[in-house]
Amino acid sequence: MKKAAMIATFFLCQTVLAVAQTAPMYQGQKDRLDSDSNGTVERSEYQAFMTTAFTSLDKNKDGSLQSAEVDKVLTTQQFALSDANRDGVVGQSEFMNRVMNDFTAADRSGDGNLQ
Repeated sequence: MKKAAMIATFFLCQTVLAVAQTAPMYQGQKDRLDSDSNGTVERSEYQAFMTTAFTSLDKNKDGSLQSAEVDKVLTTQQFALSDANRDGVVGQSEFMNRVMNDFTAADRSGDGNLQ
């Protein structure tokens, strides 16, 4: 279980950074996100992966992320950007809004897929 959480966390970090910076994804990232192996990462695949990643990161299972839970995968700045209501924690809806906005920004063609 710990190994799976660490793997998910690592790929979450790498994926969030790649998407947030609108850089092309590395093949390894794409392969993990492309659950139907069609060569693109669809919005629904990305959303499902990030939902699972949130659950893995939420170590105390309280439905939110404290900075201590994500300090190895998110910088202070990334955490602050995700904390939309500035209450010191990132709820699942805040997290998902952030990563899905990043997906939309990275989807340069606007077709709902990342190449």
